[in-house]
Amino acid sequence: MNARDNAAELEKRYSDLKQNIKNLGNVAVAFSGGVDSTFLIKVCRDVLGDRAIAVTIRSDLQPAREYAGSDEFVEREGIRHYIIDFNGYELECFKKNPPDRCYFCKKEILAKVFALAESRGIANVADGSNLDDTGDYRPGGRAVKEMNVKSPLLEAGLSKWDIRALSKNLGLHTWNKHSPACMASRFPYGTAITPERIAMVSRAEQYLLDLGFSQFRVRVHGEAARIEVLNEEMDRFFDREFMSRTASAIKKLGFAYVSLDLEGYRTGSMNENI
Repeated sequence: MNARDNAAELEKRYSDLKQNIKNLGNVAVAFSGGVDSTFLIKVCRDVLGDRAIAVTIRSDLQPAREYAGSDEFVEREGIRHYIIDFNGYELECFKKNPPDRCYFCKKEILAKVFALAESRGIANVADGSNLDDTGDYRPGGRAVKEMNVKSPLLEAGLSKWDIRALSKNLGLHTWNKHSPACMASRFPYGTAITPERIAMVSRAEQYLLDLGFSQFRVRVHGEAARIEVLNEEMDRFFDREFMSRTASAIKKLGFAYVSLDLEGYRTGSMNENI
Protein backbone atom coordinates (compact mmCIF):
# COMPACT_ATOMS: atom_id res chain seq x y z
CA MET A 1 0.00 0.00 0.00
CA ASN A 2 1.48 3.37 -1.02
CA ALA A 3 1.42 6.66 0.90
CA ARG A 4 -1.66 7.90 -0.98
CA ASP A 5 -3.58 4.73 -0.12
CA ASN A 6 -2.53 5.03 3.50
CA ALA A 7 -3.71 8.64 3.62
CA ALA A 8 -7.03 7.67 2.02
CA GLU A 9 -7.55 4.87 4.54
CA LEU A 10 -6.79 7.21 7.42
CA GLU A 11 -9.20 9.81 6.08
CA LYS A 12 -11.88 7.10 5.76
CA ARG A 13 -11.42 6.06 9.39
CA TYR A 14 -11.51 9.70 10.47
CA SER A 15 -14.76 10.19 8.54
CA ASP A 16 -16.23 7.07 10.18
CA LEU A 17 -15.25 8.42 13.59
CA LYS A 18 -17.06 11.70 13.01
CA GLN A 19 -20.17 9.88 11.81
CA ASN A 20 -20.14 7.58 14.83
CA ILE A 21 -19.90 10.58 17.13
CA LYS A 22 -22.69 12.38 15.28
CA ASN A 23 -24.90 9.33 15.76
CA LEU A 24 -24.44 9.56 19.54
CA GLY A 25 -26.14 12.94 19.69
CA ASN A 26 -24.41 13.90 22.93
CA VAL A 27 -21.48 12.55 24.92
CA ALA A 28 -19.38 12.93 28.06
CA VAL A 29 -15.76 12.05 27.28
CA ALA A 30 -13.61 10.55 30.04
CA PHE A 31 -10.80 13.08 29.57
CA SER A 32 -7.35 12.39 31.02
CA GLY A 33 -5.43 14.94 28.98
CA GLY A 34 -3.54 12.19 27.12
CA VAL A 35 -3.17 11.59 23.40
CA ASP A 36 -6.35 9.59 22.90
CA SER A 37 -8.86 11.44 25.06
CA THR A 38 -7.62 14.87 23.91
CA PHE A 39 -8.12 13.88 20.28
CA LEU A 40 -11.51 12.35 21.06
CA ILE A 41 -12.93 15.34 22.92
CA LYS A 42 -11.62 17.66 20.19
CA VAL A 43 -13.49 15.74 17.47
CA CYS A 44 -16.58 15.39 19.68
CA ARG A 45 -16.58 19.15 20.25
CA ASP A 46 -16.17 19.80 16.50
CA VAL A 47 -19.05 17.46 15.66
CA LEU A 48 -21.46 17.97 18.56
CA GLY A 49 -20.60 21.42 19.87
CA ASP A 50 -21.95 22.04 23.39
CA ARG A 51 -23.48 18.57 23.44
CA ALA A 52 -19.98 17.22 24.15
CA ILE A 53 -18.46 17.64 27.60
CA ALA A 54 -15.17 16.55 29.15
CA VAL A 55 -15.05 14.81 32.53
CA THR A 56 -11.71 14.39 34.29
CA ILE A 57 -11.09 12.08 37.22
CA ARG A 58 -8.21 13.45 39.26
CA SER A 59 -6.20 11.51 41.80
CA ASP A 60 -2.56 10.90 42.62
CA LEU A 61 -2.78 7.74 40.49
CA GLN A 62 -2.11 10.16 37.64
CA PRO A 63 0.74 12.58 38.47
CA ALA A 64 -0.07 16.26 38.13
CA ARG A 65 2.42 16.49 35.23
CA GLU A 66 0.08 14.37 33.10
CA TYR A 67 -2.60 17.07 33.27
CA ALA A 68 -0.23 19.79 32.02
CA GLY A 69 -1.88 21.77 29.27
CA SER A 70 -5.27 20.07 29.53
CA ASP A 71 -7.01 22.93 31.33
CA GLU A 72 -5.72 25.46 28.80
CA PHE A 73 -6.78 23.17 25.95
CA VAL A 74 -10.43 22.79 27.02
CA GLU A 75 -10.69 26.50 27.77
CA ARG A 76 -9.28 27.43 24.37
CA GLU A 77 -11.65 25.01 22.61
CA GLY A 78 -14.65 26.20 24.60
CA ILE A 79 -15.30 22.71 26.00
CA ARG A 80 -17.36 22.34 29.16
CA HIS A 81 -15.01 20.62 31.59
CA TYR A 82 -15.88 18.93 34.88
CA ILE A 83 -13.36 17.58 37.40
CA ILE A 84 -14.12 14.81 39.88
CA ASP A 85 -11.70 14.06 42.72
CA PHE A 86 -11.21 10.35 43.33
CA ASN A 87 -9.53 8.47 46.17
CA GLY A 88 -9.48 4.75 45.52
CA TYR A 89 -7.23 3.62 48.35
CA GLU A 90 -10.14 2.48 50.52
CA LEU A 91 -11.37 0.14 47.80
CA GLU A 92 -10.68 -3.52 48.51
CA CYS A 93 -9.06 -3.87 45.10
CA PHE A 94 -6.27 -1.50 46.15
CA LYS A 95 -5.67 -3.31 49.43
CA LYS A 96 -5.41 -6.75 47.83
CA ASN A 97 -4.45 -5.71 44.29
CA PRO A 98 -5.80 -8.79 42.47
CA PRO A 99 -5.13 -9.30 38.73
CA ASP A 100 -8.54 -7.79 37.93
CA ARG A 101 -8.02 -4.73 40.15
CA CYS A 102 -8.50 -2.41 37.18
CA TYR A 103 -11.97 -3.83 36.57
CA PHE A 104 -13.26 -2.84 40.02
CA CYS A 105 -11.54 0.54 40.03
CA LYS A 106 -12.77 1.35 36.52
CA LYS A 107 -16.37 0.55 37.52
CA GLU A 108 -16.15 2.99 40.44
CA ILE A 109 -14.74 5.71 38.23
CA LEU A 110 -17.19 5.18 35.38
CA ALA A 111 -20.12 5.25 37.79
CA LYS A 112 -19.02 8.75 38.82
CA VAL A 113 -18.69 9.86 35.20
CA PHE A 114 -22.14 8.51 34.33
CA ALA A 115 -23.69 10.24 37.35
CA LEU A 116 -22.21 13.58 36.37
CA ALA A 117 -23.18 13.12 32.72
CA GLU A 118 -26.78 12.32 33.69
CA SER A 119 -26.93 15.42 35.87
CA ARG A 120 -25.96 17.48 32.82
CA GLY A 121 -28.48 15.83 30.51
CA ILE A 122 -25.88 13.72 28.69
CA ALA A 123 -26.90 10.14 27.85
CA ASN A 124 -23.59 8.72 26.58
CA VAL A 125 -20.14 8.26 28.08
CA ALA A 126 -17.13 7.63 25.84
CA ASP A 127 -13.51 6.69 26.45
CA GLY A 128 -10.34 6.79 24.36
CA SER A 129 -9.88 3.05 23.81
CA ASN A 130 -8.33 2.28 20.41
CA LEU A 131 -7.05 -0.68 18.40
CA ASP A 132 -3.76 -0.83 20.31
CA ASP A 133 -5.66 -1.45 23.54
CA THR A 134 -6.91 -4.82 22.35
CA GLY A 135 -3.52 -6.55 22.47
CA ASP A 136 -2.79 -6.47 26.21
CA TYR A 137 -4.44 -7.81 29.35
CA ARG A 138 -6.89 -5.02 30.23
CA PRO A 139 -9.54 -6.05 32.77
CA GLY A 140 -10.79 -2.46 32.82
CA GLY A 141 -12.11 -3.11 29.33
CA ARG A 142 -14.66 -5.50 30.84
CA ALA A 143 -16.09 -2.66 32.92
CA VAL A 144 -16.25 -0.48 29.81
CA LYS A 145 -18.32 -3.11 27.99
CA GLU A 146 -20.56 -3.93 30.95
CA MET A 147 -21.44 -0.28 31.50
CA ASN A 148 -22.01 0.38 27.79
CA VAL A 149 -19.29 2.99 27.52
CA LYS A 150 -18.79 4.06 23.92
CA SER A 151 -15.35 3.71 22.32
CA PRO A 152 -15.58 5.71 19.08
CA LEU A 153 -11.86 5.48 18.29
CA LEU A 154 -11.92 1.70 18.51
CA GLU A 155 -15.18 1.47 16.56
CA ALA A 156 -13.62 3.51 13.74
CA GLY A 157 -10.58 1.20 13.65
CA LEU A 158 -8.09 3.87 14.73
CA SER A 159 -4.70 2.83 16.09
CA LYS A 160 -2.42 4.90 18.32
CA TRP A 161 -0.36 5.81 15.25
CA ASP A 162 -3.54 7.00 13.47
CA ILE A 163 -4.54 9.10 16.46
CA ARG A 164 -1.13 10.73 16.68
CA ALA A 165 -1.13 11.50 12.94
CA LEU A 166 -4.63 12.98 13.04
CA SER A 167 -3.82 14.91 16.23
CA LYS A 168 -0.81 16.45 14.50
CA ASN A 169 -3.00 17.43 11.55
CA LEU A 170 -5.39 19.14 13.99
CA GLY A 171 -2.54 20.97 15.71
CA LEU A 172 -3.09 19.27 19.07
CA HIS A 173 -0.24 19.69 21.55
CA THR A 174 -0.59 16.04 22.61
CA TRP A 175 0.20 14.47 19.21
CA ASN A 176 3.68 13.36 20.35
CA LYS A 177 3.02 13.16 24.09
CA HIS A 178 4.34 10.03 25.79
CA SER A 179 1.82 7.39 26.80
CA PRO A 180 1.04 7.48 30.54
CA ALA A 181 -0.60 4.73 32.55
CA CYS A 182 -2.28 4.52 35.93
CA MET A 183 0.40 4.51 38.63
CA ALA A 184 -1.16 1.37 40.10
CA SER A 185 0.25 -0.52 37.10
CA ARG A 186 3.74 -0.17 38.62
CA PHE A 187 3.01 -2.81 41.28
CA PRO A 188 2.91 -6.61 41.04
CA TYR A 189 -0.49 -8.15 41.67
CA GLY A 190 -0.91 -9.06 45.31
CA THR A 191 1.07 -6.02 46.50
CA ALA A 192 -1.00 -3.47 48.39
CA ILE A 193 -1.13 -0.05 46.75
CA THR A 194 -0.81 2.86 49.18
CA PRO A 195 -0.48 6.64 48.82
CA GLU A 196 3.05 6.43 50.22
CA ARG A 197 4.18 3.89 47.63
CA ILE A 198 2.51 5.81 44.82
CA ALA A 199 4.35 8.96 45.92
CA MET A 200 7.70 7.12 45.86
CA VAL A 201 7.13 5.91 42.31
CA SER A 202 5.87 9.30 41.15
CA ARG A 203 8.97 11.07 42.48
CA ALA A 204 11.27 8.43 40.96
CA GLU A 205 9.63 8.83 37.55
CA GLN A 206 9.79 12.61 37.83
CA TYR A 207 13.53 12.24 38.42
CA LEU A 208 13.89 10.23 35.19
CA LEU A 209 11.75 12.77 33.34
CA ASP A 210 13.99 15.59 34.56
CA LEU A 211 16.98 13.64 33.21
CA GLY A 212 15.41 13.78 29.77
CA PHE A 213 14.14 10.22 29.33
CA SER A 214 11.16 10.19 26.99
CA GLN A 215 9.29 6.97 27.79
CA PHE A 216 9.86 4.94 30.96
CA ARG A 217 8.40 3.18 33.96
CA VAL A 218 9.57 2.57 37.52
CA ARG A 219 8.13 -0.77 38.63
CA VAL A 220 8.11 -1.76 42.30
CA HIS A 221 9.17 -5.16 43.60
CA GLY A 222 9.21 -5.10 47.39
CA GLU A 223 11.99 -2.66 48.30
CA ALA A 224 13.42 -2.62 44.78
CA ALA A 225 12.78 -0.19 41.92
CA ARG A 226 13.02 -1.74 38.45
CA ILE A 227 13.58 0.90 35.78
CA GLU A 228 12.36 0.43 32.23
CA VAL A 229 13.53 2.86 29.53
CA LEU A 230 13.47 2.73 25.74
CA ASN A 231 16.20 0.53 24.26
CA GLU A 232 17.70 3.48 22.40
CA GLU A 233 18.03 5.40 25.68
CA MET A 234 19.46 2.51 27.70
CA ASP A 235 23.10 3.32 26.87
CA ARG A 236 23.00 6.26 29.26
CA PHE A 237 23.01 3.78 32.14
CA PHE A 238 26.24 2.18 30.98
CA ASP A 239 28.20 5.01 32.51
CA ARG A 240 29.38 4.25 36.03
CA GLU A 241 29.00 7.80 37.31
CA PHE A 242 25.49 8.11 35.86
CA MET A 243 24.45 4.77 37.36
CA SER A 244 25.78 5.70 40.77
CA ARG A 245 24.13 9.11 40.77
CA THR A 246 20.79 7.71 39.62
CA ALA A 247 20.81 4.85 42.13
CA SER A 248 21.64 7.23 44.96
CA ALA A 249 18.85 9.65 44.02
CA ILE A 250 16.21 6.95 43.80
CA LYS A 251 17.32 5.26 47.03
CA LYS A 252 16.82 8.57 48.80
CA LEU A 253 13.15 8.32 47.86
CA GLY A 254 12.78 5.17 49.97
CA PHE A 255 13.93 2.29 47.76
CA ALA A 256 16.57 -0.11 49.05
CA TYR A 257 17.63 -1.37 45.61
CA VAL A 258 17.63 0.06 42.10
CA SER A 259 17.90 -2.03 38.92
CA LEU A 260 17.67 -1.54 35.16
CA ASP A 261 15.43 -3.88 33.17
CA LEU A 262 17.58 -5.14 30.28
CA GLU A 263 14.48 -5.78 28.15
CA GLY A 264 13.70 -2.08 28.20
CA TYR A 265 10.41 -0.22 28.32
CA ARG A 266 7.27 -2.09 27.33
CA THR A 267 3.62 -1.64 28.19
CA GLY A 268 1.99 -4.12 30.53
CA SER A 269 5.19 -5.80 31.72
CA MET A 270 3.48 -6.65 35.01
CA ASN A 271 1.05 -8.80 33.00
CA GLU A 272 3.72 -10.99 31.44
CA ASN A 273 3.34 -13.72 34.05
CA ILE A 274 -0.47 -13.88 33.82
